[in-house]
Amino acid sequence: MRLLANVDITTLEMKNISIAFPGVQALTEVDFHTTTGKSHALIGANGAGKSTLMKVLAGAYSHYTGEVWINGVKAHIRSPRDAKLLGIQVVYQEVDTALIPNLSVGENIMLEYTVNGMKGKHLIDWKLLHQSAQAILDRLNVKVSTKKLAQDLTLAEKQMVLIARSVSMECRFLVLDEPTAPLSQSETDQLFQLIRLLKSDGVGIIFISHRIPELYEICDDITIMRDGKLVTRKSIATLEQGQLVEYMLGSKLEGQFPQRLSNSGDICFEAKGMHDVGKVNDVSISIHKGEIVGLAGLVGAGKTELCRALFGASPTATGETFLNGVKLRIKSPYDAVRNGIALVPEERRREGVFVDESVVVNLTASNLSKFAGIGTWLNKKKEREAAATIIHDLGVKTPNGDALVRNLSGGNQQKIAIGKWLLVDADVYIFDEPTKGVDVGAKRDIYNLVAELASRGKCILYASSEMNEMMGITDRMYVMYDGAIKKELITAHTNEEEIMLYSTGGLLT
Repeated sequence: MRLLANVDITTLEMKNISIAFPGVQALTEVDFHTTTGKSHALIGANGAGKSTLMKVLAGAYSHYTGEVWINGVKAHIRSPRDAKLLGIQVVYQEVDTALIPNLSVGENIMLEYTVNGMKGKHLIDWKLLHQSAQAILDRLNVKVSTKKLAQDLTLAEKQMVLIARSVSMECRFLVLDEPTAPLSQSETDQLFQLIRLLKSDGVGIIFISHRIPELYEICDDITIMRDGKLVTRKSIATLEQGQLVEYMLGSKLEGQFPQRLSNSGDICFEAKGMHDVGKVNDVSISIHKGEIVGLAGLVGAGKTELCRALFGASPTATGETFLNGVKLRIKSPYDAVRNGIALVPEERRREGVFVDESVVVNLTASNLSKFAGIGTWLNKKKEREAAATIIHDLGVKTPNGDALVRNLSGGNQQKIAIGKWLLVDADVYIFDEPTKGVDVGAKRDIYNLVAELASRGKCILYASSEMNEMMGITDRMYVMYDGAIKKELITAHTNEEEIMLYSTGGLLT
């Protein structure tokens, strides 16, 4: 078994790729070209078709038209197996679903060989399996035990294990879909080191990301898509960031963050002594009416855990919460919603939306009583009208309200996760990494929405590891480190360097 692909250059060409789904033409005669030994960025606004194009390449969709050529030879790719046999591997954004949680790292890396061995009714040589897996990890400089269970890995470790699995199957082209979205800066640096190693060993990387600065750090070429069509393909060094964004959106991006005047009123929401063993340590915060309060910190600082504790989503959390001076009893998310608190979670597909339900069902799920007709029947017309308003106001790209949420792009799924709470008309809105994995245009829409809620007197808690978001959207912020509040800062009187200092546990002298 070879650890990595041959160093000989291999070309990959996709020609005139088109594919349609009910109510939508997802791709229209798209061309894509890259070679091994290079890192090729594939970008576009949410819904541009980049993930769909890569699913065609990975064999996930078989009803496309067009051709795929490898080294000048026409390839037959109509199933994932076809793609894997050609050395094409994909690590999707939702890494949790790609690993078998109760199997070890070694078993997950060597999964294809394990399954094939079981099918052939051969006994598995467990010692050889772990030795083989360890050899791959050592080659990739990944420090994780092959005996460790997948469910005990961090998100960064899970990504590394999935990449190791791809390498074990003689990967020639590796597609990475938003690989840095859940990672800290140090974890991103480690991933980039691995990508450089793979490139030097002759693997072609196709890199999908909405984080524009990192594209210039790791990619050689770039293909930009918009509305299911190819816009341009260039060497990334020939494009400035502003040009890149203009290609993506079809227009210049003016003023990413909304201009707003802070007009906060009395304290509306307070949390005192919030504690969750090993996650949140004695945190107290307050938010005024109409105020956007940031929750800053690096990945793993405890931001998500605090958001969940405030929403009643952690049964082990303790502490007191108050709304307009009245103490709340929140033991579950149901209690939180009933008391006027809404949460847009970080993991939208697992916790924010029902992926196998329609857009209408998702948008009205949090406030069904509003659409009750006679007895327990729902007023479908009223439901559809309310959903249509949210779809229009948030600019959700969907063929219609009956479309399944799983078929929408990541950014549009995020808009659905946010939009469902607008029909509830909560007093407190908690946003946990709301722009994770969405394009610059969708980010601007989300920022405008947050600002609009604040202008209506709502309390906003905005958790993000993006320092520019803290500076651009908040009035005040709490910086978290190791589960505790490290510092409270007034946004107008701070800068990204100071936020980063406290986010890393530092103290000013």
